[in-house]
Formats: sequence, C-alpha cells, structure tokens
Amino acid sequence: MKAYGQFCPIAKASEALGERWTLLLIRELLCGSRRYNDFKRGLPLISPTVLSQRLNSLQARGLVERRRSKDQKSWEYHLTQAGVELESIVMDLGKWGARWVRSQMSKDDLSVELLMWDMRRTIDTSALPQGRTVLHFEFTDLKKAYSNWWMLIENNEVDLCVDDPGFDTDVRFESDLRTLTQLWVGDISLATAQTGGALHISGLSRLTRSVSKWLVFSAFAGIKSKLN
Repeated sequence: MKAYGQFCPIAKASEALGERWTLLLIRELLCGSRRYNDFKRGLPLISPTVLSQRLNSLQARGLVERRRSKDQKSWEYHLTQAGVELESIVMDLGKWGARWVRSQMSKDDLSVELLMWDMRRTIDTSALPQGRTVLHFEFTDLKKAYSNWWMLIENNEVDLCVDDPGFDTDVRFESDLRTLTQLWVGDISLATAQTGGALHISGLSRLTRSVSKWLVFSAFAGIKSKLN
C-alpha cells in the first residue's frame, strides 16, 4: 500500500490495515482461523495470490507470526500481541457497521460458504447432548452443488461438510439463503422466520425445542440498525 507520508498514528495504522482484505483476514484470525484453508473458507472470494501477499505483509508488520502446528505436520498463523490488540477495534468497527451501514443485502452480498463457516464457529456445543449431533441445512434456492450442508458435532468439535457424512440427521433446517443470512445477522427473528414459513426446522423434538440455546447467531445480531 502506498504510504500517506504522514507521521500521524492514524495514518500509520491505515497503512498497516487499509489494504483490501486485510481487516477481514484479521477478523478470521480473531475468530480462530489458523490455516490457509480456514482463511479460504472464511474469505471465499480472495485469490490465493492476494491471501499469500496479505499474510506476508501482516507478518512483516509484526501482527501475525507463522508457527508449526502441534503435530508438526503443517504451518499455522497466529496473531501476535500487536494483532490481538486489534480485537476491540475490529469489534467496534463491526458494531458501527451493523448500526449505521448495514446493507439491504444485495444478491452479491450473499455467500453460503461464509454463512455456513460463520455458523459453524458459533454453535454452542455445551448446550447439545453428549455424543454425536448431526445438523443438515438445505437451501431451497441454490444449485444442487451448494444446496446441502452438514455440521457434524462431536467431542465439542464442529466439522462442516458439503457431502453427507453418512449419519442420521438430528435436526434439519430448510430455508432460502437470504432468510438464513438475515436470521444470522439479526435482521429477522427465529420466530418470525418460522411463522412466516421461510424457515422449516424438523428433527428430534428435544433439540428443535432448544434451537435458540445452541444455534448462536452473529455477535452483531443484537445491534439495532439506525437506518430503519
């Protein structure tokens, strides 16, 4: 990024963070993404070249460090102390965005890959029974290759699958992409989506009755837009 030629700390911070995708990459790291494929799932439209460039830039600026995984078989990326201190800034930026520039979600804003990756990260596994739980999401308005997703939850881990994992489904969600996205960001409530017929939830009653306890939505879902 071309320098602003100013000593102002705001200018210097903007030089470090102002390039396209950089703040979203910081978001991914704050949300627990560590490996290259994690970043690609959270940022499905970023090119491999740009992703590598941004990771290298963040390392050069001392915001990210590259480490061997615990099993020593791969590399992981972790925020340094400087990077961790960005959490409150990124969260405040998200709150401001939810309050003042929340879009009406054009078709181009909708991404089933990002939605499912985000939802996978916030499932409250402690509110689910011991053993295996399988969630099946069917999007009625998407092409067959993107219409079915599964979450396999076991031992407090949540795996996201695009292929049927082969186990019985415990809870099934049927909806269009826009409705489930609006639910995730807090534009509509679970009750509204179900009552209006845009969302159908079926499966084991002990789980369907407690959906609101374990299906946790975006951290910004409770923020009211000032644009309404």
